[in-house]
Amino acid sequence: MVNKNRIIEEFMEMTKIDSETRNEREIADYLRLKLESLGLDVFEDDAGSKIGGNAGNIIAQLPGKNNIKKILFSCHMDTVQPGKGIEPILVEGIIKSQGDTILGADDKAGISAILEMLRVIKEEEIEYGPLQIIFSVAEEGGLHGAKNLDPKHINAQLAYVLDSSGPAGHMVIQGPAQNQVDAVITGKAAHAGMAPEEGINAIQIAARAIARMKIGRVDEETTSNIGVIKGGKATNIVPDKVWLEGEARSLNRDKLDKQSQHMKECLLRAAEELGGQVDVKINLNYPEICLSEDDEVITIAKMAAKNLGFAIVLEKTGGGSDANILSGYGISTLNIGIGMEKVHTTDEFITVENLVNNARFLVEIVKAARINN
Repeated sequence: MVNKNRIIEEFMEMTKIDSETRNEREIADYLRLKLESLGLDVFEDDAGSKIGGNAGNIIAQLPGKNNIKKILFSCHMDTVQPGKGIEPILVEGIIKSQGDTILGADDKAGISAILEMLRVIKEEEIEYGPLQIIFSVAEEGGLHGAKNLDPKHINAQLAYVLDSSGPAGHMVIQGPAQNQVDAVITGKAAHAGMAPEEGINAIQIAARAIARMKIGRVDEETTSNIGVIKGGKATNIVPDKVWLEGEARSLNRDKLDKQSQHMKECLLRAAEELGGQVDVKINLNYPEICLSEDDEVITIAKMAAKNLGFAIVLEKTGGGSDANILSGYGISTLNIGIGMEKVHTTDEFITVENLVNNARFLVEIVKAARINN
């Protein structure tokens, strides 16, 4: 049985550990000791050194009955800013920060559920198959930990990532692929007052291109955005360089490629018309998630939710997570809700009920995997 007081205490203890992106050393050491004390074999990879961080992904194994499918449970260790000096408080069944920082339920609520699940299945001597745990670094701002995880270290057949909105029972069955669309626009510098006709305004090229782009909600499956513009030196100089950073997302890979090319063509056309040059780079940031309702990873989760009386909600999302990367490695991966609210803000909170139900859900998934085998 999930120990309510234990999971509250552990969650609040973890939120006090500073772990902003690329500074996860302290939480990684904390979790390594926790996992080893629970009998897991623990390994830390070199992802941190690859991305300029001070810790790598934590990968742990718990042997189980080999006739039951191996399951991976995963969360990320890092938090967004402001995430230093967090002081959690519990008021009327709600855990929040004191208001000047985030709380860190994203994703320490998920980590708490995994640790409690491991304790419960041992305490209650629940039969389970081999389990794998991955706590990733640098998920926020680019999924960098998961991207630098060597797939050879992953040997599970099914994966559950605890990093979505909604309470336990909410499941993301579709998520978009994302392309990064970056451009460097080159014009020609000139004195803006004495000889503007001798210059080629790179900002003007950017403006013309962006004005022609389909930005925002392109269709029911596709979005795009230009999020960063940098360039120019002074008001009296015709700007000769502009850097753009944008993105496109879609549940449909063909639509994603079409939108990305559309953005590129707008840039190329504007540069040609105004006499400048542009270098456009399009890179896939992460692949899509596309699960069928009868996929085993969903069947097991639905069985677990039904057994607990949780509402089952199958969702599409416009965001990306480590689940996208794991899915791209060929693992059937489901991102599940953990009841975190107002994440990435100083108003972030989670209810004790959701914290407890997350752990109950994972225990039931382990049970359902045995039955469904």
